[in-house]
Amino acid sequence: MLKVTDLKKSFGGKPALKGVSFEVKPGEIYGLLGHNGAGKSTTLGIILGMISSDAGSVEIGGISVLKEQAKALRKVGAIFESPAFYEYMSGWDNLKVLVELSGRFDTQKVEAVVERVGLTARIHSKVGTYSHGMRQRLALAQALLPEPEILLLDEPTDGLDPEGIKWFRDFILSLREERGMTVLFNSHLLSEVEQMCDRVAILRQGERVFEGEVNDLKDERLGLKISAEPEEILMKVVSDHHGEMVHGRSVFPLETKISDIVHDLVHQGATVSEITPVQRSLEDVYLEHSLS
Repeated sequence: MLKVTDLKKSFGGKPALKGVSFEVKPGEIYGLLGHNGAGKSTTLGIILGMISSDAGSVEIGGISVLKEQAKALRKVGAIFESPAFYEYMSGWDNLKVLVELSGRFDTQKVEAVVERVGLTARIHSKVGTYSHGMRQRLALAQALLPEPEILLLDEPTDGLDPEGIKWFRDFILSLREERGMTVLFNSHLLSEVEQMCDRVAILRQGERVFEGEVNDLKDERLGLKISAEPEEILMKVVSDHHGEMVHGRSVFPLETKISDIVHDLVHQGATVSEITPVQRSLEDVYLEHSLS
């Protein structure tokens, strides 16, 4: 559905993308994962034809964005960067203006999409009175109105509260289940990617350092932050329990019992000030895949 090949882009002589490539299959939810500045939004901007690449190509449904941009983008709905609306106009009138720029305004169709995103009660209120979550729903309605084959979403849950994040996640998953929608989205949140995506690419400083199944990101081991002295005893106990130190945390086989580790530390004379279960962080993922 989407093929990105060897994208390169520099701004002011500083490389933003260094040959990024990936493919998104029809009906797949694919995540671009990375910290701010990793190249995620630049990649989406090039796909949408809003940023010109220095090299590389993008195809949507087999159609080149570079050669046939309008035709390729007819297949796309998008939320890119911060959605901009006319604050003094209602949500309904904003949608009407946006739709009429490229086609005919179908009242019944718009009503159905507005209801689907849960904005019916406030669609005739001024956008200036909308919360951040309501603006995101309005942007989603706009993205869905062209009946796209693929949705491109730039940090769609950024700034939302936990309830809004869950609603957005459930909505996107339902689109895939009911319509077979293909989705590409950017995020810097490993937890969101793990819950939504089939596959993921990790970008780090403009380079793709990992691509694969989301399950490949999961660490099926017990991670612990252990503060104990002396260090010699700590390292011995970690080794005795078949553990290892990975980027500042101790990692053990999943069946390891924390109580056994505490017992051995104390029994061997260590002073224990902290033992806290920790999950692998996004930074850990970066380091593991960029240094491997």
